[in-house]
Amino acid sequence: MQTILVLGAGLSSSSLIRYLLKHSVENEWQVRVDDQSIELAKQKVSNHPNGVALSFNALDPEERRPEIEKADIVISMLPARFHVEIAKDCIAYKTSLITPSYISTEMRALDAEARKAGILIMNEIGVDPGIDHMSACRVLDHIRAKDASIHSFKSFCGGLIAPENDNNPWNYKFTWNPRNVVVAGQGSAACFVEENQYKYIPYGRLFQRLDVMEIEGYGAFEGYANRDSLSYRSIYGLDNIPTIYRGTLRRVGFSKAWNVFVQLGMTDDSYKMEKSEGLTPRTFLNSFLPFKEVTSVENKLRKYFTFEDEEMYQKFEWLGMFENDEPFGIPNASPAQLLESILIKKWKLDKGDKDMLVMFHEFVSELNGKRERITSSMVSIGEDQTYTAMSNTVGLPVAICAKMMLTGIIQLKGVHLPVLKSIYDPILDELEEYGIKFEEKSELI
Repeated sequence: MQTILVLGAGLSSSSLIRYLLKHSVENEWQVRVDDQSIELAKQKVSNHPNGVALSFNALDPEERRPEIEKADIVISMLPARFHVEIAKDCIAYKTSLITPSYISTEMRALDAEARKAGILIMNEIGVDPGIDHMSACRVLDHIRAKDASIHSFKSFCGGLIAPENDNNPWNYKFTWNPRNVVVAGQGSAACFVEENQYKYIPYGRLFQRLDVMEIEGYGAFEGYANRDSLSYRSIYGLDNIPTIYRGTLRRVGFSKAWNVFVQLGMTDDSYKMEKSEGLTPRTFLNSFLPFKEVTSVENKLRKYFTFEDEEMYQKFEWLGMFENDEPFGIPNASPAQLLESILIKKWKLDKGDKDMLVMFHEFVSELNGKRERITSSMVSIGEDQTYTAMSNTVGLPVAICAKMMLTGIIQLKGVHLPVLKSIYDPILDELEEYGIKFEEKSELI
């Protein structure tokens, strides 16, 4: 019997664990699931005869190494910063590893050691990164097969609320880590190339420069730039492409309103606010507005930001930004932490809500002097709040990849991404069985 060790039983692991247990009998797998909460691990294993719930400290080498040593494959669903140390243990015990996270420089540096150990370390095999790579490579390979040149590639992805549960003026609810939403885009300028010109968008202007796209049956979306699009040129074999751009999707109107928080400084996580525990949403907002003794907070906000329509103002009113009754009660909090505490109350998923994962690619190719525009879009709606769209699109590619590795279909060694046809074709084909399917359209332009 082969042994699969899953580190982390959080939300993104739900669909992964369900898939592995479902296929464990026919493939003779034992699925060992570790989490700091033994109750959560037991819940995910759900008394399956081939499942084992564990609770050891995966961050402690002495506790995790015995489990890694007896595993045939390790799947790390831990935060990305812990993957490299897990990978080093996997190399030492000649155990292959899968992570859905972005590959780091430190992880890339382990390639030679992984090859020597005879193992595969597969990274970026979730949704973004993961399905984005695989679906893009499939279209790019089809374009190349026609001997067409690739002029432009744009790719967008976003975790949103399902249309039937979209019932607030922001058209948004938290379907993933709230903190990551609040601090998104900070740290460095977004960089990409457009018509052979390098472009940079500093954080302060990130939510002002948007692409708008329409997905049939789901309406309009807007996309803002991700931090680094340039590194993807080599991943996709597009080193000389004139235009490459990757971005995050939101519903139209979200970014303009969110930019108010950015311009005020309320998304800043770099310092603590004095006496933050006594602040209310109203006094928190007022902390970033000019002092005008006889002017209300509402009017100061209207004056500081020219709201072109009442609908935008109502977004802030609906959030409760002008309320003054209940202090935060959070000492030594950063502005970002206080903003997050407001948003969590208003953007939480209600009982019965489902999430939605949206991905959109646009390719422009040229052949015999004619240009063709190809769009490829995918929309996945969650089943419920356990098997969410995010959990399905992150966990299923990981699980299918694990199956392919354990059954010998994938025999690569070293540190890799899922950009080879022999990897992405069977994974994308099987994902279609779960409703994760791309719709393509093309037109001459």
